[in-house]
Amino acid sequence: MQKSKYLVATELDLQWGLTVSTVGYEEIKPGDPYPTRGHADGYFFEIGKGRTLNEYQVLYVVEGEGTFASAHQEATTIKEGDLFLLFPGEWHTYHPEMNRGWKCYWIGFRGKNMDDRVSAGFLSKEKPIYHIGFSGEIIRLYKGAYDTAQKEQAHSQQILAGIVNHLIGLMYALERNIVLGRNYNHVTMINKGLLRIREALEGSVTIQQIAEELGVSYSYFRKLFKKYKGISPATYQQELKLQRAKELLSTTSLSVKEIAYRLNFESPDYFSAKFKIKTGRTPSDFRQRG
Repeated sequence: MQKSKYLVATELDLQWGLTVSTVGYEEIKPGDPYPTRGHADGYFFEIGKGRTLNEYQVLYVVEGEGTFASAHQEATTIKEGDLFLLFPGEWHTYHPEMNRGWKCYWIGFRGKNMDDRVSAGFLSKEKPIYHIGFSGEIIRLYKGAYDTAQKEQAHSQQILAGIVNHLIGLMYALERNIVLGRNYNHVTMINKGLLRIREALEGSVTIQQIAEELGVSYSYFRKLFKKYKGISPATYQQELKLQRAKELLSTTSLSVKEIAYRLNFESPDYFSAKFKIKTGRTPSDFRQRG
């Protein structure tokens, strides 16, 4: 069984940064022929020969098992709960196992939004497989995309672009959290560190002291923190202080000098410089303009 929808994007849609070309679902029973028929031109392929597309696709196997291979990925078993990515211009092939079959969702898209993420290293041809396990939210996103595509109402491409962005972000975050969560002690330590940094936001406690409280060296804590949050603990602390500074400027009559020392910046000038780098305005300008 296969359900699919192919879409057309206008020149205006392309300016949005991401457009969807196909979305669908297939249920292949053990022994069923594969690939299924009924695909649009350019999508059908023979397993042995594979194919190359001019778009990205994200496929999610919710039941069954199969095999995936690409120019950068040797033949690998795909199990239920696995997502795998196809990249434009990248040769690939895949199929369900003959004695298992599979249930699989897919969505195809292209655009600068995705190109930028690949260029930044968030996604790569060298790592096309994401082990996220069963996710009801991922399935809901695919179903929502299919329903939106079926209705094909005005500006549906913008809705679909939002769904794809949500899907990619969720895929990326789910796997990273699963990987990080395998070491419970590390996750617990970082969560305690996050709470301690927030609690001490208007105090003089340093990141080094927080690491000491947690029973590890600063360098070790910094390494784990950056792996978990993507930024150093010092940067995280400063970002929170600048957010708090905005609140104090908007809701209190405290002077810039008082706020600087309350948040333990080195000096009012240092605080003002950091605030302007972050917001594009000085603290005084921010307060006056609201």
